[in-house]
Amino acid sequence: MAGGTGSRLWPASRQLMPKQFLSLLGEQSMLAETLSRLEGMDCSDPVIICNEEHRFLAAETMRKCGQGNARIILEPVGRNTAPAIALAALAAGEDSLLLVLAADHVIKDHDVFQCAVTAAAESAKANSLVAFGVVPRSAHTGYGYIKAESIHKPSTIERFVEKPDAETAASYLASGEYFWNSGMFMFRAQAYLEELGRYRPEILESCRMAMADASKEMCFIRPEADTFSACAEDSIDYAVMENTDKAVVVPMDAQWSDVGCWASIWEISEKDDRGNVVRGDVIGWNSRNCYVDAGERLVATVGLENIVIVQSKDALLVAHRDSVQDIKKVVTHLQDKGRSEYLHDREVYRPWGKYDSIDFGERDQVKRITVNPGAKLSVQMHHHRAEHWIVVSGTARVTVGDRVSLISENESTYIPIGVVHCLENPGQIPLEMIEVQTGSYLGEDDIVRFEDQYGRT
Repeated sequence: MAGGTGSRLWPASRQLMPKQFLSLLGEQSMLAETLSRLEGMDCSDPVIICNEEHRFLAAETMRKCGQGNARIILEPVGRNTAPAIALAALAAGEDSLLLVLAADHVIKDHDVFQCAVTAAAESAKANSLVAFGVVPRSAHTGYGYIKAESIHKPSTIERFVEKPDAETAASYLASGEYFWNSGMFMFRAQAYLEELGRYRPEILESCRMAMADASKEMCFIRPEADTFSACAEDSIDYAVMENTDKAVVVPMDAQWSDVGCWASIWEISEKDDRGNVVRGDVIGWNSRNCYVDAGERLVATVGLENIVIVQSKDALLVAHRDSVQDIKKVVTHLQDKGRSEYLHDREVYRPWGKYDSIDFGERDQVKRITVNPGAKLSVQMHHHRAEHWIVVSGTARVTVGDRVSLISENESTYIPIGVVHCLENPGQIPLEMIEVQTGSYLGEDDIVRFEDQYGRT
């Protein structure tokens, strides 16, 4: 499950680049890490569920992970986890054994995780609906809880509990009868669909109809939009797990975290002798227990304690660690004001690569463009702007009107206003270019596409 908008980790995450596609704790994105922790297990090709607007990020992640046969289900709207999992169950086939994972979790002990999956498979094959219960390390108030007969072995679930207050969470921890609810599950597809049909038949019917009329393009599966949009919204916990008599919990003590905010990233990250977590070029003077991500610039801190600093190309966050949950209010404010910083960073990803808007004025804009090997931009034209392209590295095949030419390093070309043109990378290395736009209007909506291999015409 790779949906979500990632507002709690702004400014690193944005609506068009949520946390599951970011490398927050290592070299790989969180989605790639989710797949990597399954290495060595007998798994079929993954099924990814994400938003339509994130489809190319998901596809590129699958390509980099060597999962070119993955199926990517594109939800036209979010309807929470119960319908999302139903779509995956229908796509995988009712005889399939499903391991349901969130793409934005951290699990440090892969061996323990895989042992828990193996144990869960035995219960799931016996027609149980398995929830993975995390052995609690603290009285955390940000997680839901599961009460079970035992926290030491697979057990029948007695009840699910919402996020508690501090006193209640402390009592749960002291009792030794509760797990944290990880939001990860395992079951036979048919078993889940049967229980969903028993307790929320309208959700199952909407999902069956949407998948029956789904369209398929490359690796993408699009459930019929109107039918799925009319589906009720509900979580798997509320819709199924809290109602069924087939629910069991399997213990998992694998250093799990759902990375819900910057404070949780600080908690699970390696710290220096003053309790600081730093990424990038950071000078910390007399500062303690801080999280500092410098991005691409030097950040110096003096006399700070319990502060979060995150710098991106177009925004800077400074917050107290105890107040990071309020970052969502900043994102809402940006959205209400119509500012683009909630939606995307200065660097924007496209199916063919990415661009970075490094400078702009009233009638000019400069972008650094990266085109992946073998990728091709759409055949297009602009009504209001001309473009100058300078190749920094690699080779570009450029079409301007009826003329096709190869442009190499330190060479350039010019595309006049209103002329149909195309850019592609025929080489084996990324194509790096500088694009200078000039004209009366420079918005991204001044693009008329005539042909596009990514289905955007």
